[in-house]
Amino acid sequence: MSVGSEFKSSGITKDSPENMLLGAGTIHKGLKYDPVKKAWNFSESLLFATSGGSKLKIKPTFTDYDVDGATVKIKGFQRKTGETATLETNPIEITPEVFKMSLVGDEKDSEIAEGYKEITSRALITEGDYLENLAYVGKKANGTPVIIIFDYAICTSGLELEGKNKEASTPTLEFECVAETSPEADRLPWHIFYPKADSEANTNTDAGNKGKTE
Repeated sequence: MSVGSEFKSSGITKDSPENMLLGAGTIHKGLKYDPVKKAWNFSESLLFATSGGSKLKIKPTFTDYDVDGATVKIKGFQRKTGETATLETNPIEITPEVFKMSLVGDEKDSEIAEGYKEITSRALITEGDYLENLAYVGKKANGTPVIIIFDYAICTSGLELEGKNKEASTPTLEFECVAETSPEADRLPWHIFYPKADSEANTNTDAGNKGKTE
């Protein structure tokens, strides 16, 4: 064997095609798993159609210990001291719900224009301003979903609309994951769900059936 012949020109394996995340994905509010039906409420929880895709970012915050004499980072001398998780998306449906979730405001029947509702600014954030189980659902090339859920999120971007001829207005909304009120507020309530590999699923099924008789 010649020197260097063991090196590969790419990282492609037989599993590579199935592990690619394709498409823009979908955005959901109130996405939950029903253990009785053994299914997610994908259709019922759809929030809006999007244009231009979505961007999800989960980033831990690290603090390095200062050690006299050390001029480089050292393994084991880092500490996780926080994290942020955001979901940026572009709704193509501009509904009253989009207005309300992007602004801290109240909706009421208009006293000025008959037959209209109106949304006005509110000074304080209330419980209803937080979205429960905000989720991004993407699909891998083999059709299986990858589901990322924020237990609680709030829109921090506000609302910016731009109207153009022959184009739909697609404001960019950014939602930030927030923790529930707790004395131990040291982590964000985000979850990433993905299907088990066939081999692992079969192993768990066999283990569950062990000891059962016909």
